[in-house]
Amino acid sequence: MRKTVQTVSGKPLNLSDYEQALLEGEAGEAMQFVMQLVVRAARIMDAPRLLETDYLHMDACHYYGRAHLDFARYLVNSNIRFGIRAWTNTVPASLIQKEVREEADAVVLKEARELADLYIAMGAKPVWTCAPYQLPGSPVFGEHIVVAESNAVSYFNSVIGARTNKYGDFLDVACGLTRRVPEAGLHTDKGRRAQIHIDLAKVPEELRETEFFCHVLGHLMGRVSGNRIPVITGLPAKTPKDSLKALAAAGAASGAIGLYHAVGITPEAPTLEAALQDRPAEAFYRVTPRNLVEARDSLSTTAGGSVDMVALGTPHFSFTEFARLMPLLDGRKIHSDVAFYVSTSRHVAALATQKGWIEALEKAGVTVLVDTCTYFTPAVRGCKGQVMTNSAKWAYYAPGMLPVKVAFGSLRDCVESAVRGEVARDPTTWSARHWGVSE
Repeated sequence: MRKTVQTVSGKPLNLSDYEQALLEGEAGEAMQFVMQLVVRAARIMDAPRLLETDYLHMDACHYYGRAHLDFARYLVNSNIRFGIRAWTNTVPASLIQKEVREEADAVVLKEARELADLYIAMGAKPVWTCAPYQLPGSPVFGEHIVVAESNAVSYFNSVIGARTNKYGDFLDVACGLTRRVPEAGLHTDKGRRAQIHIDLAKVPEELRETEFFCHVLGHLMGRVSGNRIPVITGLPAKTPKDSLKALAAAGAASGAIGLYHAVGITPEAPTLEAALQDRPAEAFYRVTPRNLVEARDSLSTTAGGSVDMVALGTPHFSFTEFARLMPLLDGRKIHSDVAFYVSTSRHVAALATQKGWIEALEKAGVTVLVDTCTYFTPAVRGCKGQVMTNSAKWAYYAPGMLPVKVAFGSLRDCVESAVRGEVARDPTTWSARHWGVSE
């Protein structure tokens, strides 16, 4: 038997007996509170009903202030526990490494670690990663899930075909505890229809095959799409997952892209017509080489000079990215004036350790950081001055979060810059001709 409440627009929101019981407080005050959050969100979103979910990747475990701590304490003190797979996003500083900035607030660090402990006490799996799709046991195609981290929302929706909206802090946990999500937005077939067609026909084919291009394209895609769902035509069929990750992260950072389609690559876009659900696109954008060069250059806030730090792994570095990094160093040493950080998950770090890569990187002068990201204020000591990164997401966010200037480049550029101690870019891959611009 289902009972009905009204959405904000007056439409019916049908609740099951289980859902109504939670809402009426039959499972206790705390569960009533989180169910009220879910129902309130469903009412605002005009959802006709709630859907079952069995997976949560939460962001509320990341400390942003006392409200996060008070919320988790209330739930733990009420003996509330997760009954589904509940995985944790990054935290402000590593929980197992001592790498923090000298000026980091000791109270923030203490309370952030307490917050992490509270979610573990609630039964969360302590993975502490912004790239949960790199872990075994991740969601599968068509599964309704709860995800808060923007790049993970986009990757799960786009590359895997699982279904999630972007759930803000507290609502993510509420949905996980109630095991319910509103049937709205990206949980629905209609809500996943592509709206803007992004065409790569004018872009050199050789350029499209590089991961560096995908970082730039993702940044441009976010800027031109805003909150619309894009469908890309012209990406190579064999575009690797690291490149698709770059698209997801950059597009979610510069825009609000929770889902993109890539024709012939992502599971809901075998054809352009399928992604558009047999309707015309609402907008069309033909990417030109000059568009790309402008987007590429906008990700740097410094023209060159000395490098104080190199930051890789936003989102977290994958196993295959480590495999590509190793031969680029190949016994070389990082310049003594440069701090070189690679952020990754504990899971991927363990795999890299088994290969002997972490030891080799540390001997070269690289610090492999887990649980966190280098653009969080307390995270690392060397995050100052001029920073080189291959991540469009890091380049976009960091200048607004840290006292740094950013030099954007490829993975190879980052390694060369770290070894030399100054910004170094491959003149061939940075030439106008390589990007298709007529000299």
